[in-house]
Amino acid sequence: MWVAEVKDPVHGYIYLNELERRVVDSPPFQRLRRISQLAGADLTYPGATHTRFLHSLGVMHLAGLAAERFRDRGYLTQDDVQLTRLAGLLHDLGHGPFSHVYDEVLDRHRGMTHEDVTQWLVRESVVGDILEDGGFSRVEVSQLAVGRLKSRDAPFLNHIITGPLSIDIMDYLIRDSYFAGVEYGRVDVRRLIDSIDLVDGKMAVEYPGALPVLESFILARLQMFNAVYFHRSVRAANVMLGRAMEYADEALALTKFDSVEDFLRLYDASVLLRMANLEGDGDAQVARKFALMYLNRELVKCTYELTVHTPDSFTANILNKESIRRKIEEEIGEEAGVDPRYVFIDVPSVPSVPLHPDRERGMDILFYRRTADGRRPQPLSEVPSILAHLAKYIDVIRVYAPVEWRGRVEEACRGIFGASPPSSRVSM
Repeated sequence: MWVAEVKDPVHGYIYLNELERRVVDSPPFQRLRRISQLAGADLTYPGATHTRFLHSLGVMHLAGLAAERFRDRGYLTQDDVQLTRLAGLLHDLGHGPFSHVYDEVLDRHRGMTHEDVTQWLVRESVVGDILEDGGFSRVEVSQLAVGRLKSRDAPFLNHIITGPLSIDIMDYLIRDSYFAGVEYGRVDVRRLIDSIDLVDGKMAVEYPGALPVLESFILARLQMFNAVYFHRSVRAANVMLGRAMEYADEALALTKFDSVEDFLRLYDASVLLRMANLEGDGDAQVARKFALMYLNRELVKCTYELTVHTPDSFTANILNKESIRRKIEEEIGEEAGVDPRYVFIDVPSVPSVPLHPDRERGMDILFYRRTADGRRPQPLSEVPSILAHLAKYIDVIRVYAPVEWRGRVEEACRGIFGASPPSSRVSM
C-alpha cells in the first residue's frame, strides 16, 4: 500500500510504501540530498545540480518495474520485488562528498569503495533497524544494493542493480541528460525493461525486436561519456576536487571516519567550506588553493591530450597504473619547473569517471532469439548491428595544470609523450 508519492521530473510520480518512506526519512538517506550526482558538472552544465537523493528514488522505481516483470513471469515472489526496490533505493547510500571523486581518495587512504561504505551503513545505521522491523534482512539488502547478494538462488537479481543493463545506469543516463540539458541520454527505458527476460539464468534482451532500443541505450552511454562525464571542463573540476580532498585528508580526517555519525557529517558543502578555510602550509595550502579555485570556477586547463587507439606498453601503464601516472606527473613538473602537485594526469578508467568503461565486462550483453525449440542465447558479438562498434573501449590521456603554467606544462608533455597534437587541436 502506497503511503507517499514524490513528483520526479524524469519518471513522473514515484510511490513509496510505509517501509520505504521510513528509510527515505532516515538521516543516512536524507544526507543524499547534500551529495551531488555529477560532482563539478554544474560548473559546465549549470542545470546539473541534481543529487543522489532523487537518483536513488528513480533507481528504486525502475528496479521495482524490472522485478515486477520477473515476478509476473514466475521468477520472483512479491517479497523479492520489495527486496529489489529496497536495494535500488539504498544502492548509493555510501557515496561520500562529491560522489565518485571521493572514491579515489577513499580507496587510496582506506582501501575502500563507496560500495563497501554502503554495506557498512545499511548494516550499522538506523537503516538496518528499519529494514529488520519491516521483515527484511539488513545483510541481504546491503549485499543486493551493491550487486553482491549470495544467499539466494537468483544471481540475476544482482544484475538488475549492477550489470551492463543495470537499472542504475538506465536512471542516471536519462536523469543526467535531463538536468545537464543535453539530448544524448534519451532512452526508452520502459521498452528496454520490458524486453529483458531470463535465458539460462542470465538477463538477456530479445533479438531482433529490442535491438533499436538497446542500440539507443549504448549510443547514449557513449555520447554522455564524451559530452558530459569526460568533458574536459567537468574533469578539470573533478581533478581539482580530488586533489583538494587528498591533500586535506590529514588535516580534516576526511577518510578517517570510525562511526556512522562521523560519516554522515561528510557532504559536499561541509567538506568544500572546510577545505577553503584550511590554515597552514604544505599540502593544506594546496588543498585550500584548489578549493578556492573551485568555488570561483578558476579551473585548471587541459594542456595536452592524447587519444590512444592501440596502447603500447608506455600508454597502457599510464592508463592502468596510478603509481606510473604519479611518477610522470613528477617528471612533467620537474621538466616544466612547476610543483608536481599542480600537474594532473587524467584517464577515463579512474573511479571518479561515471560510466567509465570496464575492460573485464564492457558491454557484455546477452541476446536471445525465439526459436521453435524455445529461446536461443546469442552474444553481442554474433548480432549484426552497430553495437559491436559502439561498445569499444575509449582511451584518452589528458594532462591538466593551472592556466599560468599551461605553456610550460604543454612543452614538457611534448618531450615526454612525443610530438602529438596539444589539446587545443584535438576534439572529442
